[in-house]
Amino acid sequence: MLDDLRKARLEKLKLLKDAGISPYPSKSSFKISPIPLIKKNFKKLSKTNKVVAVAGRITAKREHGGSVFIDISDGKAISQVFLGKNKLPKGSFELFSKAVDIGDFVAVSGKPFYTKRKEPTIEAKKWEMLAKSLLPLPEKWHGLQDPEEKLRKRYLEILFNPEIREMIEKKALFWNSVREFHSKNDFLEVETPALEVTAGGADANPFITRHQALDMDVYLRISAGELWQKRLMVAGFKKTFEIGRIFRNEGMSAEHLQDYTQCEAYWAYADYKDMYEFLKECYIFVAKKTFKTLKFKIRGFDVNLGGKWPLIDYAEEIKKQTKIDIWKASEVEIINKVKSLNTKSESGSRIKLIDALWKYCRKNIGGPAILINEPKFMSPLAKSSKANPNVTERFHFLIGGSEMGQGYSELNDPIDQRERFIVQEQMRKEGDESAQMKDEDFIEALEHGMPPTAGHGFSERLFSFLIDKPVRENQIFPLVKPKK
Repeated sequence: MLDDLRKARLEKLKLLKDAGISPYPSKSSFKISPIPLIKKNFKKLSKTNKVVAVAGRITAKREHGGSVFIDISDGKAISQVFLGKNKLPKGSFELFSKAVDIGDFVAVSGKPFYTKRKEPTIEAKKWEMLAKSLLPLPEKWHGLQDPEEKLRKRYLEILFNPEIREMIEKKALFWNSVREFHSKNDFLEVETPALEVTAGGADANPFITRHQALDMDVYLRISAGELWQKRLMVAGFKKTFEIGRIFRNEGMSAEHLQDYTQCEAYWAYADYKDMYEFLKECYIFVAKKTFKTLKFKIRGFDVNLGGKWPLIDYAEEIKKQTKIDIWKASEVEIINKVKSLNTKSESGSRIKLIDALWKYCRKNIGGPAILINEPKFMSPLAKSSKANPNVTERFHFLIGGSEMGQGYSELNDPIDQRERFIVQEQMRKEGDESAQMKDEDFIEALEHGMPPTAGHGFSERLFSFLIDKPVRENQIFPLVKPKK
């Protein structure tokens, strides 16, 4: 069926070529105006008898003997166009009627007028083919039905689903607002390497690729330049940030992807408290700009970013919800509790078991809230707390039962950093692929001296939570397996 339709359109393509018309010109010879602008000034234009030109995809075609009505969409609005046999140059109407289909891109030049039904319409004097479509569009009202096909042919889903188009526009506004907030607070936007010899700055399993020119394997970065931006603090910069793609070779879920956008920022002479206050204001600013509200329904929780953001202690919250004191409980007690809660641990290590307990607890917190006092063994890059050396000056934002951004007072003691890297390296040897790699070059940079510094990081997952849709659905072109 589809092959027959394509064959018919190829024949129409030949009709255009035989008539001396290029089916795929570089541009229109008309001076094109945006359809929304024409519609806004239509009444005035119809009185002046001025010729205008519009261009876009034909979304509807209605033939009535010696006339044709079409709808043209330029992605922002739709214009009705009338083509009359007696209004066009000789042979032009017949060629349009025979060779032009719904889905084709055309340009039309003509005069605005109102039909008998008072519909604003452009009476075509000339038309041009801009791109001949060889495959038909999905039926307008039903479109694509298979969920995987919708992702595979995302361009068609966008074409017919205004919600997805709106999401794309909102996401652009979201990141522009993030950029605006950091820039107006004197953070310098930087670009750091996406290919690294050592994948650092996060607990994640990296992708490996081959660098042919240097004849070595390299990693795709797992953070938006954390260890590089800290080097910039060593170099004397006070405030930097980066918005860029990061890559993590891990599982997929409603909250996690392997290829996504993240923002990270670093602020010299500040600590984690300064940073969580800054980031809280950033979230409020971005939410207002993007969604025009601070109140959201997220994963069943009512979340008000304009309300209170209480501080939640890591160990106390686990004890409150599970009755387990992570500082005193035996490994057997923790294992039994993890099993009884029907939650999973990535491994049998004490660190991973405690992390499993926390992940169970956070699902019950709607937020917004600020998690603090995370154990030192969970935070290899964060400063230890002065009040309690067993915990770090690290925070997580809790929204909708999940962690939605984090930051900490960065570790700038090179000796302590080396020791923590050694612990992480041992965890990797024991099979924990997400444990951090030892980066000797970074340690050497720290030995030259890095001022007290705070950092933060959050990803496009925040956007997906605020819009309350799975993160995969909020990517413009999510990764899907090719058809076999």
